[in-house]
Amino acid sequence: MSATPTVGTAPAERAHAHEPRRWWADRDVLLPVAAGVLLLAGLVCEAAGVPHVVALVLSWGSVVVGGSTFVPRALRKLLRGKLGISVLMTISAIGAVLLGYVEEAAALAFLYSIAEALEDKAMDRARRGLRALLSLVPATATVERDGVTVSVRAVDLQPGDVLVVRAGQRVATDGVVRAGVGVVDASAVTGESVPVDVAPGDEVLAGSVNGGAVLRVEATAPGTDNSLTTIVRLVEQAQARKGDRARLADRIAKPLVPGVVVVAVMVAGLGALLGDPQLWVTRALVVLVAASPCAIAIAVPVTVVSAIGAATRFGVVVKSGAAFERLGVVRHVAFDKTGTLTRNVPVVARVVPMAGLAADEVLALASAVERHSTHPLAAAVQRAAPGIPAAAGVVEEAGHGIRGTVGGQVVTVGSPRWTAPGPLAADVTALEEDGMTVVVVRRGEEVAGVVGVRDELRPEAPEVVRALAARGIGTTMLTGDNARTAAAVARGAGVTDVRAELRPQDKAAAVATLSRSGVTAMVGDGINDAPALAAAGVGIAMGAGGSDVAVESADVAFTGQDLRLLPRALGHARRGMRIVHQNIALSLLIITVLPPLAIAGVLNLAGVVLVHEVAEVVVILNGLRAALVRGHGAGAGLSGAPATPAPAAAADR
Repeated sequence: MSATPTVGTAPAERAHAHEPRRWWADRDVLLPVAAGVLLLAGLVCEAAGVPHVVALVLSWGSVVVGGSTFVPRALRKLLRGKLGISVLMTISAIGAVLLGYVEEAAALAFLYSIAEALEDKAMDRARRGLRALLSLVPATATVERDGVTVSVRAVDLQPGDVLVVRAGQRVATDGVVRAGVGVVDASAVTGESVPVDVAPGDEVLAGSVNGGAVLRVEATAPGTDNSLTTIVRLVEQAQARKGDRARLADRIAKPLVPGVVVVAVMVAGLGALLGDPQLWVTRALVVLVAASPCAIAIAVPVTVVSAIGAATRFGVVVKSGAAFERLGVVRHVAFDKTGTLTRNVPVVARVVPMAGLAADEVLALASAVERHSTHPLAAAVQRAAPGIPAAAGVVEEAGHGIRGTVGGQVVTVGSPRWTAPGPLAADVTALEEDGMTVVVVRRGEEVAGVVGVRDELRPEAPEVVRALAARGIGTTMLTGDNARTAAAVARGAGVTDVRAELRPQDKAAAVATLSRSGVTAMVGDGINDAPALAAAGVGIAMGAGGSDVAVESADVAFTGQDLRLLPRALGHARRGMRIVHQNIALSLLIITVLPPLAIAGVLNLAGVVLVHEVAEVVVILNGLRAALVRGHGAGAGLSGAPATPAPAAAADR
């Protein structure tokens, strides 16, 4: 993937360019499948008594087809001075063929090629997600030039152009409001849970949605280099860096490859000088096969795939084996706030009425007027007081508030910056410090009360944070929201490390800093979280309500919204990695014991192959244990025990 986003093309063209290929038209999948079919056909022919030459030709075909998927890559790595599991598997396959064990070489080539194909497909799926983000940039924008509005391509916008953004339209590039007052939903970029009021002089970001009156926005960034394209670039760069991180098997193979080759060369060279050259060259080839990491190459993928399949049964989708390995060693978790620790559904949290009035009366007045409003806060008020008859003569002033007539009196509902709270000013300050957005309700000339609206904390969030802390996993909250709101949510969740008012690139930088002390997981659900999700050791997306680009940029996705899936997923991955380590230990033991026996002539090739086959059966059976799911429901914690849901927070009326 290139490091620069393809923002110069239309969204439809960009989406088409990233369309996934069907598996039957994908060479990377077809080749391993063909290798397996040829291997199976050869074994069937051998068992059925068909002439040996037919089975031999089929086995050779399996070797060539399966080997073509990893041998060229192994050779390229060697030319660059890099070593990995593919190099050692190539050496082992060649050694087996030279000794006449073509069927064993075919089995090795097939098993390794199919494991690599599954891994590559998972990574391709993650990269395709950027098309969802780029689609947020409108293909065209309306620009005002010499008093006339014209439509231009968004990619042709330049700083200084004046954009005319009508209600419901997205802002095509970053800019500053020059005329108009309205409400802008910038959650796609900033993560703020509540749309913000804007007026002349306020900044707006590309991808923001105008929810009110017509705005005239002066562009401050080109159409090809703005907030959204920056997110794309950050995600691509982070994914490229993550793609270079070696798998566990490759880290083991790095010192193993030269060691095995040196030993084999020494056996052949010294043996030839001191005895029968043919005997010692044969023994050297047997040493290569004896040191083959077949058990690692086969059993580790079996374990990981089994564990990944089991995770999907309780709502956790892990996209690759590498992601699963990192998930099992997470030491720190960074949470986004909106939609992750909170529900991302604003609700009325508190009502403060004036003396002589009840909270329900204040809510009824506000709901009657707000029934005509499209502001997101209005929906929260209506949910808190449903069934209230609509006010008459309603007039809305975008960015300020709304007024109408209820019971013969004018009722005004609006921002404290527009509608003075009078004697309730101290209450407004207290509610805002508690992380709420406040609206003032006036009846006639008198203040009736104030209503605090807040994106409520998920009830299970404190329990999850405690479960992580009990296992020595640190927690941090990263959010684009203001510091007061962030602090209030963090207190409720039990998170002490809070970093607020962050842009997407700031979140990615914070994750990079946290990762210096250990593998860090980032949990988020919004487009603004995509760079941090991609930069983290493990990016985890809240699936059902999360944006497409967040889900696709992440390594792990939750199909549900229960945050208790997190400790359960971490516990499951830790158990899976313990099984992986058991298999690796057994594999390394075999690699340590067999070569000396081969050198001494105690084991010939048949004996070496037999030991390898038995070991592979053992580690595969052990790996299949990872398919067992411990605990029940999303609430199972790190230890696998079911957790008890925390009580839901009730709105304080």
